[in-house]
Amino acid sequence: MIQVFLSWTGNNADLLIEFFGFLTALIYLNFSIKQKIWLWPFGIITSSSYIYIFYISSLYADMGLQIYYVLISFYGWYHWVHGVNHNKDSNLSISTLSGSLAFKLLLILFVIYWIIVFILLKGPAYLGMPPSDLPYWDAFTTSASIIATWMLARKIIEHWIVWIIVDSVSFGLYIYKELYITVVLFLIYTILAFVGFYEWKKDLIKTSQSSER
Repeated sequence: MIQVFLSWTGNNADLLIEFFGFLTALIYLNFSIKQKIWLWPFGIITSSSYIYIFYISSLYADMGLQIYYVLISFYGWYHWVHGVNHNKDSNLSISTLSGSLAFKLLLILFVIYWIIVFILLKGPAYLGMPPSDLPYWDAFTTSASIIATWMLARKIIEHWIVWIIVDSVSFGLYIYKELYITVVLFLIYTILAFVGFYEWKKDLIKTSQSSER
């Protein structure tokens, strides 16, 4: 199988790196659904791979997002360990999104989106880099992903809903960019985001019932 894959990629280093990121991303998502603390180190590995992949694809907002993922993964790792109310491998219990916090996050999303759009429209030419050909879609997936990852770090269940939207849009974006391994990854992401929401919801209900006894 390894020989077949190497033959298919033509020993192309870019495809090999993309495939490696694909594999570690699946492991990351599995740990995320199961609320295992190991999701964070695998998230760091995955994001490090995709920093390069998105750079060579001129998806600069997504590249910057992967840098953010690396940083927020350390924050999430720490917060899950030092949270309260023991729950599986994490000391932090699942919570739901309040109306006031949802409003604040939407406002932050709006601000981050337009900042990223401005950077994508002006930044590449200033730095002598190829222009971003999908600045508005790139900015949307990036800004929404920033919010979703923060919600994951705080273990807010609605982060799965944000991921369903982001992953669906990203699926089309990567088809356009011909990143076909990543297309498959984001199709799986979209499906498993539904699974993740269902599994977290079951755990949230179980925790609520236990606390009422």
